[in-house]
Amino acid sequence: MATVKSIYEFLDKIAPFNTALEFDNCGLLVGDFNKEADKVLLTLDITKNVVEEAREIGAQLIISHHPIIFKSLSEIRFNSTVHLLSKFEISAICAHTNLDIAPKGVNFCLAEKLALSNLEMLVYEENQPLGLIGELQSNMDPKEFALHIKNKLGCKGLRYTATDKKIKKVAVCSGSGGEFVIEAMKKGADAFVTGEIKHSQILKANEENLIIVDAGHYKTENVITEPLKNELEKHFSNVEFFITETFTDKIEYL
Repeated sequence: MATVKSIYEFLDKIAPFNTALEFDNCGLLVGDFNKEADKVLLTLDITKNVVEEAREIGAQLIISHHPIIFKSLSEIRFNSTVHLLSKFEISAICAHTNLDIAPKGVNFCLAEKLALSNLEMLVYEENQPLGLIGELQSNMDPKEFALHIKNKLGCKGLRYTATDKKIKKVAVCSGSGGEFVIEAMKKGADAFVTGEIKHSQILKANEENLIIVDAGHYKTENVITEPLKNELEKHFSNVEFFITETFTDKIEYL
């Protein structure tokens, strides 16, 4: 039987927790290392619905990307998500920026999903690599490229800047990556794909004719769940791994 600790140690090998950025809070955030785990639920975020889903399938552990505890807690209210985890004795391991920057982590999965090749690091922060830059198999115009992303990521909608520029070299940074617009320019990218970007950052990109595609935080990061499940299943044959069926960001487009 696997334990929470053995699963944590495997995750630590593929995405070392000590590589997480300074602001982050990763690792075992709720629970007990010694608790046995034969059913594990994977999700981008831990919500009350996700905890209930884990309880219903009999999971003893939830692995999430975003931390369930990010800043110091000043209180824990009954029926809060953290309280429900403790109440049902469900442990929570959260792998955030350490999984973003891992060799086969979130950004790699995003670049692979978009069929980019010849990958290189986009930028280094706190001596850790963030984002990737690669090439499309053939040139695309902005609308064609946006549709390519929409289809590959299963987006119901997205934002992109429309010009007459042809796109070959593409920079990606999953989640909130808008701050790396300038780095994408310096690397010679034709387009930059991320999940959140500010108006001012879009204007900077427009000045240099860098195409922006904002595909949403959830869609640019949820690409990790299936590959991570596959890796865990290879290593733990006696554990059942599930991907949440209840959690999405619930974003719709009109």
